[in-house]
Amino acid sequence: MNTSLADSCGQFIDYLRDVRQLSPHTLSNYSRDLDSLQGYCASHEKHSAQDLQEADIRAWVSQMHRRGLAGSSIQRSLSAARSLFNYLGRVNGFPRNPAASVQAPRKPRRLPKTLDADQVDHYLSFEDDGATARRDRAIAELFYSSGLRLAELVAVNIDDIDRHSRLLTVTGKGNKTRTVPVGSAAIAAIDHWLETRPHTATDADAARALFTSNRGQRISVRNIQARLKLQGRKAGMRQDVHPHMLRHSFASHMLESSGDLRAVQELLGHANISTTQIYTHLDFQHLAKVYDAAHPRAKRRKRD
Repeated sequence: MNTSLADSCGQFIDYLRDVRQLSPHTLSNYSRDLDSLQGYCASHEKHSAQDLQEADIRAWVSQMHRRGLAGSSIQRSLSAARSLFNYLGRVNGFPRNPAASVQAPRKPRRLPKTLDADQVDHYLSFEDDGATARRDRAIAELFYSSGLRLAELVAVNIDDIDRHSRLLTVTGKGNKTRTVPVGSAAIAAIDHWLETRPHTATDADAARALFTSNRGQRISVRNIQARLKLQGRKAGMRQDVHPHMLRHSFASHMLESSGDLRAVQELLGHANISTTQIYTHLDFQHLAKVYDAAHPRAKRRKRD
């Protein structure tokens, strides 16, 4: 008797949690994508993984595309399906992977939004010096100083920073750790925050956390997003500022100054350098603007 698709997916999620030890956020994404596959199969009377053919996967992808899902979301769902069938092949001797040759619709490559150095300086000019403002400035300075992901910054503990060497150890995607430098401005902002950081904490995790909320809990993702956006509006920024914008700005400015793509890849924690290469487009875009503004023959001369 064939195992139901739901049971196969559950077995796979258990493997990702217990053996691969993926983060709750990543597990949630896998579960959501596989729920989509199960929903499609249920409506087409496909009850087992062994019932699925490549044509079924293509039809599922087409359905997602018709519903308006972004190419990146469809690609992620396909990746989850491929991983599921690869797992079933290893564990249950599943003979083929029906998702192996299916491709998601191509998506236009959008350049990440960044701030220039003057805009960053303006954004980081906090007028208030209360405890909340000190915390928010330390958060923003650390994002820009070290190029952290949002989840990485939330997880930072007080003891993760080596103040003598000005280095920070963070755990990124796939539970991979890396060590990144922390600039003097970020160190100063963090020390300023710690002078007023509440000593009361709701639990042991909050007691270790570098950044806490007004309620004494480890600060949440949504709280950081809202606070950075609010500071952008206070600073009169023309666009909403979000954590990834500061990370993108860090990467773009580092590459612009150093030209060392490999170093920027290591600092960002990218597994593949092709992910980092998008910042070279930003760099060339900047160079083109400089060229157009400065080169004597960049613009067509006016006729006499």
